[in-house]
Amino acid sequence: MQIGYKLAAEGYGPEELVRQAELAERSGFDFVEISDHFHPWLDNQGHSPFAWSVLGAIAARTERIGLATGVTCPTVRYHPAIVAQAAATLGLLSGGRFTLGIGSGERLNEHVVGRGFPDSVHVRHEMLREALEIIRLLWRGGYRSYDGRYLRVEDARIFDLPAAPPLIAVAAGGEEAAEIAAALGDGLFATEPRQEIVQRYHDSGGAGPRYAEVPVAWAEDTHRAAAAALETSRWAVTGWKVMSELPNPVNFEAASTTVREEDILAQFACGTDPDRYAEVAQNYVDAGFDRLVMQNAGPDPDGFADFYHRELDQRLRALTPRG
Repeated sequence: MQIGYKLAAEGYGPEELVRQAELAERSGFDFVEISDHFHPWLDNQGHSPFAWSVLGAIAARTERIGLATGVTCPTVRYHPAIVAQAAATLGLLSGGRFTLGIGSGERLNEHVVGRGFPDSVHVRHEMLREALEIIRLLWRGGYRSYDGRYLRVEDARIFDLPAAPPLIAVAAGGEEAAEIAAALGDGLFATEPRQEIVQRYHDSGGAGPRYAEVPVAWAEDTHRAAAAALETSRWAVTGWKVMSELPNPVNFEAASTTVREEDILAQFACGTDPDRYAEVAQNYVDAGFDRLVMQNAGPDPDGFADFYHRELDQRLRALTPRG
């Protein structure tokens, strides 16, 4: 079991995210994961810096902690050749500590370049397959070309490649994407504790690490923690279908107006009770995940890091599936 810390790029500027990564390393986390967004989910979050620049700075300012995108869409806003180059460079700068989290994306971030975002999930998945094939192809070295239905590469070569390419964890919100993760990835990434996704990944031949984001909100007072999560992270309870489809923060504002504090308390671990944190994390362990990412929506990242170090680190690592 490894435990990671989610860098909330929608809630903090680049300098603060680098500081939090350094704090996470000192607090005992195994890795940090950062979202790769163009927009925040809600306007009141107020930030969305370029994830790859932040990761480069983190690589230079840390020594041990792993780095990951959570996750990058390599099909619309980025071309997969650019993602392949960026990941290879970060693999070198981090001394092999980087994991490339890949997914089929959200309309929120991908529509901004004016190329549209496919309405069909199946088309998105086919584009993701082609993107992964292109990334793997370019990481083999030499000049490469690829002529797919949706994506193309012409005489492209990445000159700076690490001795071993970064691991690729593929995000899955359903069983079709889990099959892609097994076929073309080195690991699985998910946001919900759905055992059927892990099972399909295994049944399709997947045997790598399984990453999942665990919703938590730390503050000294449970109500204050839940209120903070409600203010900035209520979109998280809407489910992946909503999260992947809406185009702008104003739409998430409208879609989440009915979310209440009790909805947050039902899904998030809020406050300072270690038992509640273990209870929420256990759901993901039972579903088959072995890389748990603490996604803290509370107002005090330093307080949470101290709480994790004192109360959660060993307890979470000791969790095993029930039954």
